[in-house]
Amino acid sequence: MGRPLRERQADLTGTLLPALSLDLSAPAPADSRALFARPVSAVWMEIGFGGGEHLAHQIRLHPDTGFIGCEPFVNGMAKMLRRIEAEGFDAIRLYDRDAGEAIDWLAPASLDRVYLLYPDPWPKKRHWKRRFISADMLTRLARVLKPGAELRFASDIDTYVDWALAHVHDHPDFTWTATTADDWRKPWADWPSTRYEAKALREGRTPAYLTFRRVDNV
Repeated sequence: MGRPLRERQADLTGTLLPALSLDLSAPAPADSRALFARPVSAVWMEIGFGGGEHLAHQIRLHPDTGFIGCEPFVNGMAKMLRRIEAEGFDAIRLYDRDAGEAIDWLAPASLDRVYLLYPDPWPKKRHWKRRFISADMLTRLARVLKPGAELRFASDIDTYVDWALAHVHDHPDFTWTATTADDWRKPWADWPSTRYEAKALREGRTPAYLTFRRVDNV
């Protein structure tokens, strides 16, 4: 279990979270931009945003973009809710259960970008089938990503990086965009260093930053 929520975090979980949560009992809009209270030009999703450092950074950088943040752990969600309240983010929707449910609910070609950053690596080989990246999940993501949209993946676990590359290589709907080593060794230009990444570097692990593009098969 995580640490108990502070009183204000608990209040926000009971009030702000329901107001921002995706309602999967209702039909998804054909145009995902309709999920937001004001006009947005694109919709991006972050799967497993942790404490929300990266998600909040992207919201600040891209005020014309609508964001969907998925995070099943209550403490991470509570931290993000505090950020939303403190900074007045007004183009954000949240989902606090399995991100796959939100992905399957969205209409086809709903997303312009998806982030999957430092997901649980399930390091024991017998647990690898639990990893978020799989042939099935790539197919589900391909349905909701627009042609040309990006899936950005970061990990500091070599076996998971290899796993992701192998699955994308074998999937007809995605291609790896790298042309030089720097394309995966260096983070994206709009990347903020996070606490998790700093910990990985201190412990001698080298992150990889992979960009996969949704192929237009038409």
